[in-house]
Amino acid sequence: MKRNIELVVISDVHLGTYGCKAKELLKYLNSIQPKTLVLNGDIIDIWQFKKSYFPKPHLKVIKKILSLATKNTEVFYITGNHDEMFRKFTDFELGKLKVCNKICLDINDKKTWIFHGDVFDASVQHSKWIAKLGGKGYDLLIVINNVVNWFLEKMGREKYSFSKKIKNNVKKAVKYIGDFELTASELAIDNHYDYVVCGHIHQPQIREVVTKKGSCIYLNSGDWIENLSALEYNDNEWKIFYYEEHKHLLADDETEEIQDIPNEELLKLVTNFSQ
Repeated sequence: MKRNIELVVISDVHLGTYGCKAKELLKYLNSIQPKTLVLNGDIIDIWQFKKSYFPKPHLKVIKKILSLATKNTEVFYITGNHDEMFRKFTDFELGKLKVCNKICLDINDKKTWIFHGDVFDASVQHSKWIAKLGGKGYDLLIVINNVVNWFLEKMGREKYSFSKKIKNNVKKAVKYIGDFELTASELAIDNHYDYVVCGHIHQPQIREVVTKKGSCIYLNSGDWIENLSALEYNDNEWKIFYYEEHKHLLADDETEEIQDIPNEELLKLVTNFSQ
C-alpha cells in the first residue's frame, strides 16, 4: 500500500553513472504517493552521460517520475551542476512537471526555500574541469566500493563506505560541509525563510541554525549513491527517509509503464537534452 505524503525531496540521484542506485530509488518511488515531488538537482548526470550506459532501471526511474507528473503529483525539477544543461529549459512546463533553478514554497505558513546548492561551490563556479575530474574520481571510488561491499556481504560482514570515511576524517571535507550548511542557513535567515532545503553535498541533515540575526531549519536530502535518502514532510513534520532502514517494507512491484514512451525513444530524448 502506498504512503500518502505531502512533500518529498530527493536529490543527487546521478542517473547514468555506475554508482546510481536506480533500482532502490524505483522501489521507494513505487511505495509513495506524494502530493508534491521536488527533484533537487543532479538527477541525471549529464557530465558523465554515455549513451552506451543508461540501463533500464535508470530509464524506469525517469518513466516513474513522468508517470507521477501525469497524475496527481506536482513535480519540480530543480537543476544542479551535474544536470546544468537543463538550465536552458528553465520555466519549461509539461503538465505538472516544471523545470526551475529554485523554488519558494509556503508550507503551513512557513517560508521554504529549495535549491541545489552548487552556487556555493567555488570549484564548480570557477574551475569546472577540476570539478568534473573530481566527479569522475568519485564515480570510480563508488564502483570500487560496490565491489568491496559485494565481497563483504558474501563474507557476512557489514558494508563499508570509503567516501563517508574520507568525509568524516579529512578536516577540509568536514569544514566544507560545515561551511556549506552555515552559508545556506545564513542566507536563508537574511531573507526571512523558515526552512532552507539543499542537496549537492550528499550529506542528509535536519538541524536548526541560530545566528545573531535569527534562526532557520537547514535540511539536506542526501543522495541515492551512498546514503539512499530522501526528505519527507507530512503532518507538520520533516523526516529523513533512509532506504536501508525501510527496504524490508518495500515491495518489488514494477513501475507503471508509460506505454507511449518506449525505452529507445526516452534514451534518445535524454541524449538530445544533454547536448
